[in-house]
Amino acid sequence: MKSLTSLWNILAQEMASRCSTSTTMDQKTVQGRCEHEGLSFLTITLPSFAQDFQYCLDQGMVVPKAFLSFRKSGSCLPSFLRGFMEHVFHLDNGILIDDPCIESIYAIRQLTLLYSKIELPCTPSRERKAMQSYIDCDKEVEYNDSILDSSDYDELSRMGALLFGPVFSAVDRDIYDERIVPKHGPGATADKLSSNGKYSTMYWTQRLESVFHFGDFLSPTPRYSCEDWCDAVNILEPGAELPSRVISVPKTQKTPRIIAIEPSSVQFVQQGLLESLTRHTESDLLDQLIGSGSQVPNQELAQKGSISSLATLDLSEASDRVSLKHVEAIVQRHPLLKGALLATRSQRANVPGHGIIPLSKFASMGSALCFPLEAMVFLTLVFLGIERERGYRFTNRKEFYSFVGKVRIYGDDIIVPVDYVHTVIDSLEHFGARVGRHKSFWTGRFRESCGKEFYDGHDVSVVKFRRMFPSSRQCVPETISLVSFRNQLYQFGCWETCAWLDKKLRDLLHYFPCIESSSSALGRVSFLGYLSEKEHDHLHKPLVKACVVSSRSPRDHLDGRGALLKFFLKRGDLPRHDKGHLERAGRPRIAYIKTRWVTLLMGPLDITFVM
Repeated sequence: MKSLTSLWNILAQEMASRCSTSTTMDQKTVQGRCEHEGLSFLTITLPSFAQDFQYCLDQGMVVPKAFLSFRKSGSCLPSFLRGFMEHVFHLDNGILIDDPCIESIYAIRQLTLLYSKIELPCTPSRERKAMQSYIDCDKEVEYNDSILDSSDYDELSRMGALLFGPVFSAVDRDIYDERIVPKHGPGATADKLSSNGKYSTMYWTQRLESVFHFGDFLSPTPRYSCEDWCDAVNILEPGAELPSRVISVPKTQKTPRIIAIEPSSVQFVQQGLLESLTRHTESDLLDQLIGSGSQVPNQELAQKGSISSLATLDLSEASDRVSLKHVEAIVQRHPLLKGALLATRSQRANVPGHGIIPLSKFASMGSALCFPLEAMVFLTLVFLGIERERGYRFTNRKEFYSFVGKVRIYGDDIIVPVDYVHTVIDSLEHFGARVGRHKSFWTGRFRESCGKEFYDGHDVSVVKFRRMFPSSRQCVPETISLVSFRNQLYQFGCWETCAWLDKKLRDLLHYFPCIESSSSALGRVSFLGYLSEKEHDHLHKPLVKACVVSSRSPRDHLDGRGALLKFFLKRGDLPRHDKGHLERAGRPRIAYIKTRWVTLLMGPLDITFVM
């Protein structure tokens, strides 16, 4: 706690000097409230201040219901951070200044959001509440499905066919021609198999078998389909299938993130379908309307929206509110794809404290198909809303070209023209989505999308502290996070705070030299460049003595059919760089920090994480 408050104080002093104000009383407020409220003041209360501040920016004034957790004396502005607030809002009436100080807007956001994403476990009561919310959300999805009229699903199907018809037809052909190539992802599975163990799985499901024959997916070559191992494959009936496993992962101290871990056989095919969907989407008009790989286009449109007429919308519990019926509707005219999506979907989930429940949602976060399908459903709903505002239907795909650069979806981050925002919100909420009003912006000049925030064209994004301070070099994740945080903060010009962090990191690592950002060393990124201490004897590269992270994947032996299957499923023509992948595989469980001579310029041979 002392290190966290000290960092806040140093950063506050630097922000104050940049904005010609003082934070002496603010530092006393933080110190006093941390003593009484604990860490939650930094991780929950301050982020709520930031949320209210952003809402007031969008509304153009300090609304009465904002900043209720902070004292207001002699003004409608809160006493906390008032030195900065006075540069943004008028002191007497709280109205937004015509030309507010961008540095002050950044300073308020940086100081209040600094610890908003720190990875700490929630209290057991918050964990239980999050699990209960997961259950309640699914019940709401089921209820919303029941009250929608059949004409609503007809409209969803019509718009889905117009938007995605060519893409879905191409995926249909891939399924029919047996061109779906499965793939195992890097994450955990509900059956708790190791990374290499996934390739030796001996079970399939009847639902998968109805679309994808197990011999085409579990055997490395056609010859294996006739071997004895075929008789040993266990094909499970729907009632005997393994449910997805719901877990919580750190998000904020206020609430954890709830995800579902899929069974290995299910996610194996999901990854193959995802690859086909992504490939055909990227070669279609949809690539300009849906983000599948890069968040940059959404961020650029958010910046444009802060000076023009584009709105940014954020959805709450987005993936959990996409109904199975929504997905069935948009793929209604493509039976092969529809059958494949239903076959690779987990119908039940094992929720801690609640047992195994049936699911009304299409998929939770954790499914490989969750992200692309939710984006497609939301895009369909957006254009239904636009259609309603225009007063007439879209009749062909060419009409969508006029919305390129104005409409874009990346997961639950939605960008639409301000002229259509109200009917788009009505359309989304009519079909069960929930728009986060405090995180959606269209009135003022503040916009946010995909982790980037802008005010009047200026980037006011902040750097967030992700992990607690490390107590020693053995705290490897914390050390890596602190070095990354320091380097990000340096890029934002917070050099006095970086100097304070440099001292702490030198005491921790002993060696903390200036490096290039591409280097594998744990070092300081600097605009002043680096200083080489010597040169490599053979490669003639500059070297410096620094700390590096070293780790090895756990032992995970694989041979026989599984090894051959893994070989044939490799993508690309280049040989694998991890030659020992049949002996070691998966994410490293232990990492070490070692001191050695390391190159300042990252090259193809400089691999820190070895297999």
